[in-house]
Amino acid sequence: MGKLIKNHCARLIVLTAALCTSSLPFSLPSMTKTKKSKKKLTQAPPPPTDQIAAALEGFFWPKIFWDFLTTNLDPAVRPIPVLQCINLLLGILAFAWEWPLPLLSFAKTAMHRSIEARLAVYPLASLSALLLYQGTNPGIYYIIGMGVYFWAYSEGEVVCPEPWALPRRRPVGTV
Repeated sequence: MGKLIKNHCARLIVLTAALCTSSLPFSLPSMTKTKKSKKKLTQAPPPPTDQIAAALEGFFWPKIFWDFLTTNLDPAVRPIPVLQCINLLLGILAFAWEWPLPLLSFAKTAMHRSIEARLAVYPLASLSALLLYQGTNPGIYYIIGMGVYFWAYSEGEVVCPEPWALPRRRPVGTV
């Protein structure tokens, strides 16, 4: 068995938080008629597990997760969707950071190789996702991903310049 490369594991968790969804295409619960002519509400789709879909749904159904405690945060989502825009931008940033496309030439930069920068940005992404009602799942995924990134950082792992590459072993010595 090989050794777990924790930054690859954390990258997959953060990619799940940023882009992997369970509710696309967007569908609303619909009313159906039964034989007794009573209207029945069909089951609602599962909540999105990604920050980008949560931000897009937040444009149509603006809601703060913590509105049962206070309504002071409601101006962040309506009438101007500030929190939704922040979530959309941070979700796109997390996706571009963790899955660097060769067209963007982001893959070999120092920002891409820095675990410290990820540990500075992802708490903000998690906080903004947790504030939005639709973004609680991605916020939890970000927290788990940050924990795994911290584990990788504390063990001295490095992110390779090429995405999804294995780290090179240092030569031990000559025989």
